[in-house]
Amino acid sequence: MSLNVFWFLPTHGDSRYLGTSHGARPVNYDYLRQVAVAADTNGYDGVLIPTGRSCEDPWVVASSLIGATRNLKFLVAIRPGLSTPGLAVRTTATFDRLSNGRLLVNVVTGGDQGELEADGLFADHETRYEISSEFLRVWRSALAGEGGDKGFDFNGKHIKVKGAKTLYPAVQKPHPPLYFGGSSDAAHELAAEQVDVYLTWGEPPAAVAEKIADIRARAARHGRTVRFGIRLHVIVRETNEAAWKAADELISHLSDDVIAKAQAAFSKMDSVGQKRMAALHGGRRDRLEVSPNLWAGVGLVRGGAGTALVGDPETVAARMKEYAELGIDTFIFSGYPHLEEAYRFAELVFPLIGKRAPGQLHQGSLTGPFGEVVANEILPQVSQS
Repeated sequence: MSLNVFWFLPTHGDSRYLGTSHGARPVNYDYLRQVAVAADTNGYDGVLIPTGRSCEDPWVVASSLIGATRNLKFLVAIRPGLSTPGLAVRTTATFDRLSNGRLLVNVVTGGDQGELEADGLFADHETRYEISSEFLRVWRSALAGEGGDKGFDFNGKHIKVKGAKTLYPAVQKPHPPLYFGGSSDAAHELAAEQVDVYLTWGEPPAAVAEKIADIRARAARHGRTVRFGIRLHVIVRETNEAAWKAADELISHLSDDVIAKAQAAFSKMDSVGQKRMAALHGGRRDRLEVSPNLWAGVGLVRGGAGTALVGDPETVAARMKEYAELGIDTFIFSGYPHLEEAYRFAELVFPLIGKRAPGQLHQGSLTGPFGEVVANEILPQVSQS
């Protein structure tokens, strides 16, 4: 498999257990830098940085980590309706230039009406997608240099610009790749018409296959092709038994009251994707394995992506292959806590999916043996097990 594998920066908090302060840890710049550097040095292709009022600002966080990393790409959100296209264009171009082409752009229309209205956007679901479509037309045209020195005009239903142009172009041409996720008809049409990579949350393979088929058909009608990615959590251990035990432990301090409050909050959102996530488990602890090795326990209290692949390395790699055979080429993973799990996943799974294990990345530059010297003088050997 030739896959892109991303990790996740937990700018909304991190812990060993969900839904409780027990086992939590402070997420400050030092910690986020540790996670980013771990992803960079272990060979992940990039990191997703979440957005919303429960998170630190993704652009500030990503910018602060450019100098701390070498190859890592940053998948950072733009929010149509909360920003003008012109401002987003300049932010995009500046980051792409300063990072030397390490920016990927995540288009987020939003699905929490309360959060959006608190930020000043009063628009229903349909209107938000109309705004997003017009926003991306202007954003893409400006970064592509449409209109040359004179710029270009756009007169839409929601967005109007006159003489729009970009003086400082992005490194990536015609613009940094656009990533986007959404499960409604409007979202699928937007993806087919304007984005480069469609992201789905971790639903069972059959449901993912339906989404991919629909978007491919829509894209073909526009004369386009779209790539596909999936957003999942992961719980991988050396044995299946240990992995499922870790999944149980992750929600072992989670109360039924907290689950009920979380599910009530999610039910108020107009996000079709969030409704699909909630429907997988119905808020019940006894129906969390929604497909072989696909566990919905995270979604009991976490919004957005709520499922995890659970198993030993061979099992997780096999499930990834099933998604890859559907057309998925990008996997965006996370695990609790994010620092330790970034190492664990890379060490256990990378060799099985065609990516170099962390040790293979650095052997050429090591000045000493790889691993701890045994009894002060015996060099460590490669395990035969």
